[in-house]
Amino acid sequence: MNFETRVTKLLNIQYPIIQGGLAHLAYSELAAAVSNAGGLGQITAMSLPSPEDLREEIKKVRQLTDKPFGVNFAIGQHGRPFSHYLDVAIEEKVPVISMTGGNPTPLFEQLKGVDVKKLVLVAAKRQAQKAEELGADAVMVVGQEGGGHLGKHDIGTFVLIPQVVDAVSIPVIASGGIGDGRGLMAAFALGAEGIEMGTRFIATKECVHASDVYKQALIEGTENDTVVIKRSLGAPARAIANSWTEKILEIERQNGGYEALKDYISGTANKRFIYDGKVDEGFAWAGQVMGLIKDVPTVQELFDRMIHEAESIRRRWSME
Repeated sequence: MNFETRVTKLLNIQYPIIQGGLAHLAYSELAAAVSNAGGLGQITAMSLPSPEDLREEIKKVRQLTDKPFGVNFAIGQHGRPFSHYLDVAIEEKVPVISMTGGNPTPLFEQLKGVDVKKLVLVAAKRQAQKAEELGADAVMVVGQEGGGHLGKHDIGTFVLIPQVVDAVSIPVIASGGIGDGRGLMAAFALGAEGIEMGTRFIATKECVHASDVYKQALIEGTENDTVVIKRSLGAPARAIANSWTEKILEIERQNGGYEALKDYISGTANKRFIYDGKVDEGFAWAGQVMGLIKDVPTVQELFDRMIHEAESIRRRWSME
């Protein structure tokens, strides 16, 4: 089966499968494994302590793979400055920059004249159109099933993807609720030319920063074991349901505001769960696709399985 699409040609990759930014988790080991398997791996820039740490992580990726990779900029973290991090990515000639979680306009301004492919994560048709106007090479479109930060309108992937495909001329990459070859083929059927996965890549052996407790929670949980927090802040995000997220939701129900929430939704609280496995002392992002996760394969094993599933579906379609 030929998996060539505008996305594979744009990014110079074998399969149109992109690893999400994954705050505090997307580092060199995972990024290189995804790129080596034929997809596009990514480093998360804004989870690193300093721009020089990003430079070192980029160098580590290049020691592990000679394939294209990306650097993700989650720009909605309460105004944390990103320009010096972006300077490093430009200096290191990173082939792909992706932008999530905020207004990407300042990044586009800083990237003017730079030979880099620009991807923008959106959760609405108008956001996709704006990204195209700014100069995005492709848009990653996340439905409300996804993990982490989502759109404000609770639109599912199956409705959102065709809307965006009809609204823009640049390639569309589907995200949210995708974790296997069936999801890849469904994305193609909806008009997308690739997929982005986040939660599924956490439950792989090369996501070495994720604790075994976190991975086991993804295996044991179902699609009903997630909740959306931070709605009251205008930044809804899907996480694994636990006592900590229930505290967050209770504060939100009482209109507590950011000051009351900040310690509960901080990166520190996130890392207590995902790094240390302290499930009652923090939170962990996850999409509803955790209902499809049954094991912790290597990234290569996951790719092999997905491609086999996709090819089986294509054969079945051709016989009917």
